[in-house]
Amino acid sequence: MTTVTMSRARAELPALVDKAHEDAVFLTKRGRTAAVLISPAAYERMLEALEDQDDIAAYDAAMDEEGPNIPWDEVKADLGLD
Repeated sequence: MTTVTMSRARAELPALVDKAHEDAVFLTKRGRTAAVLISPAAYERMLEALEDQDDIAAYDAAMDEEGPNIPWDEVKADLGLD
């Protein structure tokens, strides 16, 4: 992890973008984190992990619902997947 002030980041942005492909670069302003530079690949991995968490939460919520279960064959037929 690299931490850089915003004023230094302005002067070194191209190098910091390159550095972000290896590790996150935290940009600070007045001693507080203001932004984080990460690679596009790391960003995509984070989005996928969040989507997976959403899917798991939706699955858990669906499993907690009361009522009859719908057979898989019926679901496939309703979706035109048979």
